[in-house]
This record gives sequence, structure tokens and C-alpha cells, in this order.
Amino acid sequence: MLPFFVLVISTLVLRALGAAGLHLLDSWALCVRGGLALMFLFTASAHWGKRRRDLIAMVPRVFPRADLMVSLTGVLEILGAVAATAAASCLAVLLIALFPANVRAARENLTIGGRPATPVAAQGTAAVSVHQRVDCCWMID
Repeated sequence: MLPFFVLVISTLVLRALGAAGLHLLDSWALCVRGGLALMFLFTASAHWGKRRRDLIAMVPRVFPRADLMVSLTGVLEILGAVAATAAASCLAVLLIALFPANVRAARENLTIGGRPATPVAAQGTAAVSVHQRVDCCWMID
């Protein structure tokens, strides 16, 4: 759930800066784009930090080289944050691809950084919210 909070809070902070007179951030679409970029940079940082082992443990056993999968998804998250418009479709695919790992983590009571994985129902809610923001910010523009 922490990435979802990063998304919401960073979007609101960016929008507040826009309302305070920073004209670059005077539209919700730009602020949500910035929030999504910050969220993906935040989540990418876990791929090489102290939570790496936890992420590797989440990868379903059907995939060989779970460590490589974790590194690859981290790189995709960074690319998605940097190249926002071109990456919108790739990020949507990434979120769908990561969902089975998140379901496994929740069902098997795995931990990430010592905390329990987010319950599946909450992940679905966050995924729908992110999907709606992607649609609003990239597809409509």
C-alpha cells in the first residue's frame, strides 16, 4: 500500500505547488503524471535494496532466474517513470505481469521488508486506481 500512498501524496503535493503559482504544475494531468513517475521510482528502488530478497521470493516458481526478473522489472519501472508517455502501455502490462507475484506473496504470507504483503483485495483496489490514472493522464491527452 505504501506505493499507493506515495502516488496520492506526491500527486497532491505537486498539485498544491501548481495552485501556489508554479505554472508548470497547474493541471491535474501533469501532477498525476509526476505522481506516477515518483511512485514508480520509489518502487524501483526496492529492486536493489534490502527488500530485494523479499521481491525475489515473490516471483512464481515457474519463472527461471527470479533475481533477473526482479532486476528487469526494476529497470522497466525506472524507464516508465522517465519516459512517461511512451511507457504508459508498458507500465500497464508490467502491473498486470506483477500481479501474480503479489497474489502469491499475499496468499503465502510472505513479507516485504519485514511487513506482511498487501492483501489481494487492497492490491486490486490500488491497481484499478492506478489504471484509471494512467487512462486519464496518458490516453486522453
